[in-house]
Amino acid sequence: MTTQRADTRSGAGLASELRMSVMRLRRRLVAERDPGNRLSARALSVLWVLRREGESTVGQLADHERVRPPSMTRTVAALVEDGLVCRRTSDDDRRQVLVSISEQGLAMLAADRRRRDAWLARRLAELTPDERAVLREAAPLIERLADAD
Repeated sequence: MTTQRADTRSGAGLASELRMSVMRLRRRLVAERDPGNRLSARALSVLWVLRREGESTVGQLADHERVRPPSMTRTVAALVEDGLVCRRTSDDDRRQVLVSISEQGLAMLAADRRRRDAWLARRLAELTPDERAVLREAAPLIERLADAD
């Protein structure tokens, strides 16, 4: 057994190997995005959060993306300008601004998702059924890691 292979069995080794694998897959998925999509990774992430979670405040989005509110305010302003999100004043607290994804934002995400999913589905089809089963079981664990504080 090589030292490198033994290292991946330790917690630190697994962390390093998983980090590199996830980063490489992320880069590849970014490269496969729809050619008409000029959005930053953060802007895309904000759209996905709004699609999944629904209406949110800029502060909630900033917390989710782990950025400062002024940075998120700029991201949201650009998305509003592009027609991908809408802002409105909260009915409960007139000082609070709520952000939601627009129909145009939903359509853009759907086109982007179709393209990336098609690429990934082709790659998954190259794996054995057992390998796909391992990934199916690993997916919720990776999601849990991504959501951890």
